[in-house]
Amino acid sequence: MAEYDDHPAYPVGLRLNGRRVVVVGGGQVAQRRLPALIAAGADITLVSPSATASVEAMADTGEIRWERRRYQDGDLTDTWYALVASSDAEANDAASAEAERTRTWCVRSDDAEAATAWTPATGRSEGITVAVLTTTSQGRDPRHSAAVRDAIVEGLRDGTLAAPHHRTRAPGVALVGGGPGDPDLITVRGRRLLAEADVVIADRLGPRDLLDELPPHVEVIDAAKIPYGRYMAQEAINQALIDHAKAGKAVVRLKGGDPFVFGRGMEEAQALAAEGIACTVVPGISSSISVPGAAGIPVTHRGVAHEFTVVSGHVAPDDPRSLVDWAALAQLRGTLVLLMAVDKIGSIARALIDHGKSPDTPVALVQEGTTAAQRRVDATLATVGERAAAEDVRPPAVIVIGEVVAVGPEPSGHSAE
Repeated sequence: MAEYDDHPAYPVGLRLNGRRVVVVGGGQVAQRRLPALIAAGADITLVSPSATASVEAMADTGEIRWERRRYQDGDLTDTWYALVASSDAEANDAASAEAERTRTWCVRSDDAEAATAWTPATGRSEGITVAVLTTTSQGRDPRHSAAVRDAIVEGLRDGTLAAPHHRTRAPGVALVGGGPGDPDLITVRGRRLLAEADVVIADRLGPRDLLDELPPHVEVIDAAKIPYGRYMAQEAINQALIDHAKAGKAVVRLKGGDPFVFGRGMEEAQALAAEGIACTVVPGISSSISVPGAAGIPVTHRGVAHEFTVVSGHVAPDDPRSLVDWAALAQLRGTLVLLMAVDKIGSIARALIDHGKSPDTPVALVQEGTTAAQRRVDATLATVGERAAAEDVRPPAVIVIGEVVAVGPEPSGHSAE
């Protein structure tokens, strides 16, 4: 292949749907490369005496055909693309030679210079495939290719790399779960949609730090400050979403946690559907599991808790509006996670004890979880009401009840009973 040394590779995207592809070798290289070939719709035959467990699973599920033997001359007949990646140097050379004779594009994992094709460092973001090859007179540098790929894809995903759409975007609303508070915990898709928005209607508990990164033309609306007028608060938010979407804007409703975990996201989705407005739901990391985790508390743990139950505590147990069966919850052996329950924790604890839960059950209150202001206060079910008041625990806080509170090392910011 010396005649190609001083010439750069010609980049091209192969359309392999329904076309025969042969992979020689079932080891780690094949394990990494096969998923992309499967996603491309290729008709894949694997030729190898053995394979990793993951590759074998692909054969078992019918995603690939596996010929359990060494490579034989003629295996590349009618093949469009070949990946030669076995640990058998003789077989690799023979397969590569056949590919050259049959004019089949061939990638060699063991000898790039003997290949007729190179696999670029590839990444994807919302319908865009980024493929990077670095070639110099001194040879290829795959690590540099991967670093460039990662920088481009990350920039596209988080909006720091400007890539404006030149086709007209359809207006609509995205209900984006922003996660528990740390701006790094919003999903990749949520952050990208936020970067592309014309209007953002944000909750107080959303990742507020991300709002400072938005371009100056983006209108940011604090949901807590929307004038009520003749509407209740949620109806006013619904109407704002509708009005901006009908004005042709790309709207993001930035919510804390997940839109559908005590987030009233479905009410907003229903209001938009009634007006015929397109709505995209982007799930978020719920504080019910992420905040305990950030405080060193697993909501489940082998031999301790095989279940966890998430409960809204915004209504007291003796309130006729309550939909929670506190008597049933008191009988559960797993973990209880309470959201929006700081001011009701005393009455909730009493109800659980009255219905049979041990007063010695460990309890942890985690305030401002995942943020720089995070702190944890520990108590028992018998003392949690007094402890919450004495420590001035304030919303937002997640309360964990159960033996999992005592599992694991004591985290920083821990306040002992």
